[in-house]
Amino acid sequence: MSFLTKRFAPVRAAALSLALAAGLLAGCGPERAAPASAAAGVAPELKWEELIPKSWDPTQRYRNISLESLRDNDPRAIQMLDEMRAVWDNAPVNVALDGVDGRLTGFVVPLDASPDGIREFLLVPYFGACIHTPPPPANQIVRVIAHETVKGLHAMDTVHVRGTLRAARYASADMGVSGYEIRSAAVEPFVAKAQ
Repeated sequence: MSFLTKRFAPVRAAALSLALAAGLLAGCGPERAAPASAAAGVAPELKWEELIPKSWDPTQRYRNISLESLRDNDPRAIQMLDEMRAVWDNAPVNVALDGVDGRLTGFVVPLDASPDGIREFLLVPYFGACIHTPPPPANQIVRVIAHETVKGLHAMDTVHVRGTLRAARYASADMGVSGYEIRSAAVEPFVAKAQ
């Protein structure tokens, strides 16, 4: 394996991850507010797809490019990766959800941690996001500030978060850019339903 192949293997892998995720996210989700809760006091379940504006298509500019023809050290591949990251970091939010009370289930990416637990974290839609893979688009990352420190919470734990969803940008130096925020959130561990 050449030096350049070794050097740019992570770039190629990240570009492929971005391209695959962009393809999966393109055109997802209705642009609407969550339905009113059927029972008083129960927050409606929000879907990750709903956080993406229906009209947002980050893959449009790359549809006519053959990614498999680009080599690891191709400056065009590196430039496309940088451009795609900028597009994802500036991904638009679904403004219809700004101020909606709801519940969202996802994975924890800690922003703070102490022996007492975690109070602030990013909520992401899939395991490994921001830690083992590049961060998802900003409209797929929610910054959560819990009402109180959550004991026993760890990176990549699955949780339900309840609160008021707000459109608010937050840039973590290491973990990505979030497009939404839930402050004073109630955080509960996810428990799979018995079948």
